Amino acid sequence: MTKWTSTFLLLLFSQAAVAAEKVVVISSYPQEVISQFEAAFEKKYPQYRIELQWRQSRDAMSYLHQPHSPADVYWTPAQRNFAQLAREGAFRKLDIDLSGLPKRIGGFQISDPDGYYVAHETAGYGMAYHPAELARLKLPVPSDWKTLGDPAFDGHVMLPIPSRVGYAPILIDTMLQGYGWDAGWQVLSRIAANAALADAGATFITDDIGSGRYAVGMTMDFFAVSAIANGKPIRYTYPEKVGYSPAHVAIFKESANPEGARAFVRFVLSDAGQKLLFHPDIRKLPVRPAVYRAKPVDYFDPFAAAARATYDYDTASGLQRQELVSALFDALITRHHAELKAMHRALCKAEQKAPGDARLTAARRHANWLPLDATQVNDAALQQRFIQRNEQSAAIEKQWDADIAMHYAEATRIAQSIAGDLP
Repeated sequence: MTKWTSTFLLLLFSQAAVAAEKVVVISSYPQEVISQFEAAFEKKYPQYRIELQWRQSRDAMSYLHQPHSPADVYWTPAQRNFAQLAREGAFRKLDIDLSGLPKRIGGFQISDPDGYYVAHETAGYGMAYHPAELARLKLPVPSDWKTLGDPAFDGHVMLPIPSRVGYAPILIDTMLQGYGWDAGWQVLSRIAANAALADAGATFITDDIGSGRYAVGMTMDFFAVSAIANGKPIRYTYPEKVGYSPAHVAIFKESANPEGARAFVRFVLSDAGQKLLFHPDIRKLPVRPAVYRAKPVDYFDPFAAAARATYDYDTASGLQRQELVSALFDALITRHHAELKAMHRALCKAEQKAPGDARLTAARRHANWLPLDATQVNDAALQQRFIQRNEQSAAIEKQWDADIAMHYAEATRIAQSIAGDLP
């Protein structure tokens, strides 16, 4: 073997060793997303290769809380996991350049203010609608959530149940923070009176809208985009109170390859990585405002629309009270849906017949009664009871049910009395 041959082979072996250096990434993204980023990253950084550990959010937490092989990067849509893992000290602070990456979209926080995890994309909450069905019903394209509470939309709306549909808790809490606690529940109550409640599997709300069974459904943008790409005759619109569900990326403190991990994070946050989100198989919203200059035609720009989000959203508060708010929704809406619908129909009839009747004030007070106020819902001990789901939370819900049934019945009775419908 010649000296030059030996040198050449040594170089090849050295390059192979470098190319074999792995970056272990835990993610729940589907293959069409992962494959795009994996190929582009490994082309940009040929010295690394991605070793993917695919785990759904709950599985990931179980895995990470047990003895396990070190991972380098956590990259997934799982807000609560990131918040919890950061509190547990599982991440190292991101010592990379985050210039040009705002931590908020308008008043909506998307990244960790302490710098342990950062948003790399987001999805927006809005309304999928069937244009032909709206035209047939002579209904407008809704411009805000409140529009769906108009009596004209009765029977034509789909509303997801937050305790059963994975994306729905933040959607509901966006409305409660956006309109305010009392007003937000009033908006939700009116929408629910018009709506069919979507249970587990409600990512396919777009199927019911696409078939024309319902005219409008509250969902996330990428579900609608996927349905449109598959030929569903629907469109999508964002309300004035836009809410977002960001996905994040972080580097584990235990990372065996922190340099490779930093390279991956830098890539997904770079212009090139962000523009991959425009791909027809992905269609998510980048978090780097500058890349929207290259967005496809009619692609939603959340930063351009930020002025419409005229409220501040406290992400930490929303995540901490998620189970409690979902339990309230089930008590006020899910378990009393038939009574709620009957109450609002009676109120609507009474308001049309006698809009100045003083008794309407009492009827509305009963209709809008809430078991908890804006301060009580943020009580940490109460939140913990509903996270644990113990006998105490069951007793609280039982009392809620009795009180809600009484208030709805009284609001209905007063409204029927005004309308002259009592026997």
